Amino acid sequence: MKQTSKMQRTLVLFKPDAVQRGLVGEILTRFERVGLKIVATKMIFPDRDHYYAHYENIGHMVTRRGQKAFDVTLTMMQTGPVVAMVFEGVEAVALVRKMVGGTEPKSAMPGTIRGDFSHMSFEHADSEDKGVPNLIHASGDPEEAVKEIGHWFNSTEIFDYELAHEKLTR
Repeated sequence: MKQTSKMQRTLVLFKPDAVQRGLVGEILTRFERVGLKIVATKMIFPDRDHYYAHYENIGHMVTRRGQKAFDVTLTMMQTGPVVAMVFEGVEAVALVRKMVGGTEPKSAMPGTIRGDFSHMSFEHADSEDKGVPNLIHASGDPEEAVKEIGHWFNSTEIFDYELAHEKLTR
C-alpha cells in the first residue's frame, strides 16, 4: 500500500510496561473498534542498537529531549519484550496519536490510552532517574511512520487483505 494523505500506515509499539501489565489486548481492542486494520504484528525483545536506531536515527530524541532522557528511555525499553504492530486506516497516524494521548501520562486526557492506564509525571520520572512508563509508542507523523515501519518490519511481514466490511462496501 502506498501512503497517501488519507490512507496511511502507522507503527505502534506496546512498550514493556503495557506487556508486563497485561494491557495489550485491552488497548488493541480500542484500535480495532475505531476501524484500524492490523497489517503487521510481532513480539520482539530488541537490543540497544535497535532502539538506538529507532529513537535517535529516526526520532532524533537526543536533539529533542537530551541525552539523559534518551538513556533512561533506552534502559526502560530493555526491561522486557514489546509488541510491535502496524495499523492501517484513514489518517491513521493522527488518529492513533489522538487515541494514545500526550506523552506525559499525568497530562494525558481521560479517555486516551495514557490518560486511562498510566499516570506518572516527567518530574517524578526525572527525580527517580528512570523512563516514563507510558505504555505506547506511536509514530509522530506520516514520514516518521514510513521510516519506523521499515525499521521494525520487512516487506514480507506486512500484509494486504480486506476486512469483512471492506468487501461489503466496494
